[in-house]
Amino acid sequence: MKDKALDVSFRYGTLVVIAAVFVFFSITNPNFLSYDNIFDILRSISIVTFVAIGVTLSQIVDGFDLSVGSTVSITTVVAASLMVWYEQPLIVVLLVPLAIGIGIGLLNAFLIVKVRIPDLLATLTVMYIIAGVHKTYTKGFSVYNNMPMPDGTTAKGVVTESFKWLGQGKIIGLPVPVILMIIAVAAVHIFLTYTRWGRQLYITGGNREAARLSGIGVNRVRTAAYVLSGLFAAIGGILYAARIGSGQIDAGAPLLMEAVAAVFVGYSVLGAGKPNVIGTFFGAVLIGILLNGLTMLNVPYYSFDIIKGGVLLAALAVTFVHLNRRRQ
Repeated sequence: MKDKALDVSFRYGTLVVIAAVFVFFSITNPNFLSYDNIFDILRSISIVTFVAIGVTLSQIVDGFDLSVGSTVSITTVVAASLMVWYEQPLIVVLLVPLAIGIGIGLLNAFLIVKVRIPDLLATLTVMYIIAGVHKTYTKGFSVYNNMPMPDGTTAKGVVTESFKWLGQGKIIGLPVPVILMIIAVAAVHIFLTYTRWGRQLYITGGNREAARLSGIGVNRVRTAAYVLSGLFAAIGGILYAARIGSGQIDAGAPLLMEAVAAVFVGYSVLGAGKPNVIGTFFGAVLIGILLNGLTMLNVPYYSFDIIKGGVLLAALAVTFVHLNRRRQ
């Protein structure tokens, strides 16, 4: 009976918690259910979801990408600076940050696959390096319209409306980043579930030696996972800059913990017991609802990390208690 209850909680507990939290905030604050607030939640979790998808892909191959937060930070300030400092067209503003994200993914893969540094240590090192690079690039300042330059002049460029549309615009009443998020979640779910390449990611993460013996290019698959992780983090950075209309230093720092929490909460969605993009999405929804609801209740912002840490702890406890019971 106890095992059955644990299995039910593992399978449906996250969805029940999301529903309960949603109902609680709806009752305590009538503005929570407003159209604008619901879409504000979805718009905010779209960024976290893109970052969390990257972490999910690295987890699938039995790795862990801690550099995604710094990747968001550097792509955010680079995108803004290309417009504000250098007055570049939209295509350049989009392609350069994406190339940076891919480059960071390749650097992680090189350190992990070729140099054979453990993934946590390699991506932690890259996290600090990229954090330093993006602060050095901006000299510690955020990038915004009409900002003063080191030579005493004022920046001539501006964050364009066409760029801000990616983070603030709507299509048939739906925020653009929400549409992009739904497309990304659906596409990655199909890729992981129904394609040979997606199954190779899971096989590689489940048993690397068995995957190698079955003819899978293990190093190639692991490299692809980290490159995709960097790419999705870069997309998150672009959307972040487009949403706020500037490039904020350390913008991605809080997103790392939220993304990791979303991934681990996702382990228990519908009893998956493994990294999966649908679970990650629901994990991001839970984090987004919590942060939005606490803000509307005027809970001090400095206590938010306690809440996020508690959610992550609960998700880990439920997940690994269940997994350990299944192994016995």
